[in-house]
Amino acid sequence: AAAGLCGGDFSDLREVKKQLLCVAERSRERGLQHSGKWASELAFALDPLPLSELPPPPALTEEDARDLDAYTLAKSYFDLKEYDRAAYFLRGCKSQKAYFLYMYSRYLSGEKKKDDETVDSLGPLEKGQVKNEALRELRVELSKKHKARELDGFGLYLYGVVLRKLDLGKEAIDVFVEATHVLPLHWGAWLELCNLITDKEMLKFLSLPDTWMKEFFLAHIYTELQLIEEALQKYQSLIDAGFSKSTYIISQIAVAYHNIRDIDKALSIFNELRKQDPYRIENMDTFSNLLYVRSMKPELSYLAHNLCEIDKYRVETCCVIGNYYSLRSQHEKAALYFQRALKLNPRYLGAWTLMGHEYMEMKNTSAAIQAYRHAIEVNKRDYRAWYGLGQTYEILKMPFYCLYYYRRAHQLRPNDSRMLVALGECYEKLNQLVEAKKCYWRAYAVGDVEKMALVKLAKLHEQLNESEQAAQCYIKYIQDIYSCGEIVEHLEVSTAFRYLAQYYFKCKLWDEASACAQKCCAFNDTREEGKALLRQILQLRNQGETSSTDIAAPFFLPASLSANNTPTRRVSPLNLSSVTP
Repeated sequence: AAAGLCGGDFSDLREVKKQLLCVAERSRERGLQHSGKWASELAFALDPLPLSELPPPPALTEEDARDLDAYTLAKSYFDLKEYDRAAYFLRGCKSQKAYFLYMYSRYLSGEKKKDDETVDSLGPLEKGQVKNEALRELRVELSKKHKARELDGFGLYLYGVVLRKLDLGKEAIDVFVEATHVLPLHWGAWLELCNLITDKEMLKFLSLPDTWMKEFFLAHIYTELQLIEEALQKYQSLIDAGFSKSTYIISQIAVAYHNIRDIDKALSIFNELRKQDPYRIENMDTFSNLLYVRSMKPELSYLAHNLCEIDKYRVETCCVIGNYYSLRSQHEKAALYFQRALKLNPRYLGAWTLMGHEYMEMKNTSAAIQAYRHAIEVNKRDYRAWYGLGQTYEILKMPFYCLYYYRRAHQLRPNDSRMLVALGECYEKLNQLVEAKKCYWRAYAVGDVEKMALVKLAKLHEQLNESEQAAQCYIKYIQDIYSCGEIVEHLEVSTAFRYLAQYYFKCKLWDEASACAQKCCAFNDTREEGKALLRQILQLRNQGETSSTDIAAPFFLPASLSANNTPTRRVSPLNLSSVTP
């Protein structure tokens, strides 16, 4: 099939549809189920073609005709997962299609043996170094063909996969790029590239073919690299180009929103997706993560039962059930299901990380560390695993280790306040208070999820006797809490009011001090101190000691606690009576 339209050109959707149908058929002939499925799903989202425009079946060469019997027989064995048997009947075949199936059968046979051995020998945690024995021979044979320029797009793809499995990442990237040039329509090669590119810099140096497939690739890699804005723009332009019905794009957009923690948006898109494609299992593990974060027990329970009915031996199903048990605090059971997921697919990233979390809950730090390390082996970009490792070493009271892992997590998610707060705590433990202050301030600046950064910052200022800054942080914190509308049960609100009351008392600002002290009386833990302070203020006032103007008050409580009131260095005095805790 011709490479077809150039980059981002979706003017002729019929041509795109033809290309998709064609490559879906060619992928299926070679046993590449996932690429075939991807192309079919995308083609399904476009309008149907009339009979006259359907792509003709690929023309057969002399070689194809000679190998046809062997190919037909072998393909039936291949479909039944009898890989060695398929390879046996394909020996000596010369045609591209039969040769690919021959090599691919040998590769899959090695993979299957490796996975069987992994499952038989040990539980997924102590995964021994089981290797796919066929890889070395395949590499030798394929590299000869590669040098002689005898590999087609599918052959190059397989050669790249073999190189990647042998940990030859650089060579693999070159081969996959070549594969996308020779056969731009094969999604498998693009997807492999996604897994090998670890940062934006690497992406810049790739010379990729200028085809409409590149748009899908870029959107996918942006999602992986946490460049969500760019990814969502790409997906939006693909939807506008005519792919609005594509379940693949809808699910990717949901995953993108999940990655930036826009939970409501992601949930609504997933619910929409389930209406359109009710028996879908892919990405449902991500959906279950969202339900878990929101503690939506009934919905998660329904999802788990539903997927169990569809196919209970799918990794995603096992993960959803694991999440369900984890939400019910049955951590042993949850870990069991994540282990089952890994028995079904040891390369399944999500399960390693989630299993690490479960071991953390069960206080089994060494097992947790092992699980997180596996997750990172599978995908170095998994910030949750780096963050998890940081947490485990924090429990083990090894702050230098923590610092390294939290830093890695922060590099992957520069705008995630949780990583910044964790980093700040580490620096604090290591007594690097200046660094800690920077982290907390940055966490506040990027939008603090847990609303704890300002309090931690204030306490640091307190330690360093920087009372003015501490007071300022507490004021900002109180503003933040009250401006978000829902008054959360925050222990630290009382701490903030107590500090401010004492601070104003020292500054002899009796009105502000008594306003804050009254606030203290509303909280159980500061009630007595508040009352004592009010009595002191009253006594001093009665002695006629009025607020002396010669003490310059650095600033006062802000004029209102509205959300749009951003605190500045000097803030006008505040009437606190409007705020009810």
